[in-house]
Amino acid sequence: MRRRQFIWLLGGSALTTWPFKADAQQDRQMRRVGMLLNAPEADAEMMARVGAFERALKDLGWILGTNLRLDVRYTVENDALAEKAKELLALAPDVILANATPTVAALLKVTRTVPIVFVAVTDPVGSGFVQNLARPTGNTTGFLTAEFGFGAKLLELLKEVAPSVRKVIIVTDLENRSAAPQFAAIQAVAPSAGVDLTLLDMNDKVSFERQIGELARSGNVGVIALRLSDVITHRALIIKLAAQYRLPAVHPLRIFVADGGLISYGPDTVDHFRQAASYVARILKGDKPADLPIQAPTHYTPKRWASACHLAY
Repeated sequence: MRRRQFIWLLGGSALTTWPFKADAQQDRQMRRVGMLLNAPEADAEMMARVGAFERALKDLGWILGTNLRLDVRYTVENDALAEKAKELLALAPDVILANATPTVAALLKVTRTVPIVFVAVTDPVGSGFVQNLARPTGNTTGFLTAEFGFGAKLLELLKEVAPSVRKVIIVTDLENRSAAPQFAAIQAVAPSAGVDLTLLDMNDKVSFERQIGELARSGNVGVIALRLSDVITHRALIIKLAAQYRLPAVHPLRIFVADGGLISYGPDTVDHFRQAASYVARILKGDKPADLPIQAPTHYTPKRWASACHLAY
């Protein structure tokens, strides 16, 4: 009798401890990926990018809730990025995906060891994130948003839609290091296009609105929005002012057109997140960011015209 009781107790004990052992084993197998995104949480474009990232990871064998946890932090305020970066680091992620130059800069202020894969960065060398594109070194690698010559294409499209344009407003963020090389590409072809350029900084919204109004009244004015985080975040204001003053405007991403802009041409940002999943998966399996070369975009979305715009130039 005692022997039977002993066997029953032993069996019962094993049964009650097995689930805990399985859970502990699953926790050891679970990997953690952080995401720092400079966008509102409900932003439709960013939701599409995150969805593409998750699906690509799943195709590579990393499934949410099974062997992967995903911690996401959103903010539209650059001043809040430092705190969001600290929050992510406190969760001890295995790798972090960062969207755009300001988010990478914020992360590198709090870690030089946790691997970072970036997307939507124009000049990682000039921004001090990596030493070179082929061998990034350090803990950072990723995917360029566009090559510097991309800005010249935007001016070409503006002249195509509005040949009479002689003055072009370049909407920029002077605090962003990626602004200078983008502007330089446009500046290089401006004389052959027969246009004069005026830089307007998005950081001072009141001055920005006033200056656009003043320039618009001079006639034959067009607008080019640079691909910069602050410009993208405040795209609604740019679109509104271009429509208000009937200014032909060319934008760097299709989300501008989705929000009512006239025309856009730019890299496929959803595809960038899909590609970034491959680097994240490789790092989770042991590859180092320093050994993964930074890649330039290979797929650009075609120019898109806003159906609601009926402007004559």
